[in-house]
Amino acid sequence: MTPPLLLVPADPLAPRSPDPHFAREAEAALVLGWRVGAIDHDMLLAGDAGAAVRRVPSAAAEATMVAWYRGWMIPVEAYERFTAALATRGVQVATNSDAYRQAHELPGWYGQFAGRTPASAWLPWKAGRTPSRTDVAALTAPLGSGPGVVKDYVKSRKHEWHEACFVPDLADVAAVTRTVARLVELQGSDLAGGIVARRFESFATDEAGRAREARVWWVAGSPVLVTAHPDTPSTTVRVPETVLDDIAGCLRRISAPFVTTDLAQRNDGVWRVIEVGDGQVSDLPASEEPGTILRILTQAEQPRDTTG
Repeated sequence: MTPPLLLVPADPLAPRSPDPHFAREAEAALVLGWRVGAIDHDMLLAGDAGAAVRRVPSAAAEATMVAWYRGWMIPVEAYERFTAALATRGVQVATNSDAYRQAHELPGWYGQFAGRTPASAWLPWKAGRTPSRTDVAALTAPLGSGPGVVKDYVKSRKHEWHEACFVPDLADVAAVTRTVARLVELQGSDLAGGIVARRFESFATDEAGRAREARVWWVAGSPVLVTAHPDTPSTTVRVPETVLDDIAGCLRRISAPFVTTDLAQRNDGVWRVIEVGDGQVSDLPASEEPGTILRILTQAEQPRDTTG
């Protein structure tokens, strides 16, 4: 049986070596008997997927090598080019581009978790285009009034909380427009997919005032690991089995084989899904042993069709 292949971003200063952030995972993969390939993430984002994967090992003739990616986020369009370029080398990425989009971008997963995640609305948007009040009014109308947050399809600007993320009242179109415009400006060409508005919910916090989130790692629909969120690595959050069972039911309608869910307990005690993500681009807290996930991926059923 051909061993799986782990793909990680290359070190920009030493292109044949893994980026230091993912070096531990690459080392763990080698110990487990995996092959490891380094990709040029900057080249991939620049649009040259062929050059980005030029150092990835090619599969033997008439064979296919299954690969898992663990690295920096990749825009959906670049991921499509990435999987196509790897296919020319006989490498089949375990998560196809359609599955990646569904797990990575909020519009793809929101419907599966409606009622378990803050109410949201979204609007496809082109990076660099400044939104008008009319645009923002159409975006927020389904959510009514009350506090909210704005983000793109993948990430928020939570470190610019009052400037480009939080809005005191979603019905205050002028104020929301200013916040959304600043979000679009700060995201620049990195704006992913479009603009999202979400109702704000209050969650239990740590001593620094940050939401106490747990990151649950799912492989083939099963919760295989619960960790702290990388933003709060010292926080330990226990997620009840009943909550995990409920989330597992939602994940049956998500086609990606490797997924993460970030969960937090609202102040009224109700558990909520904060974010869903493709596991390939979800960060693992530094305190976690990287071989745990890789051992489980080794055993995961490999999809029959990853040509999307």
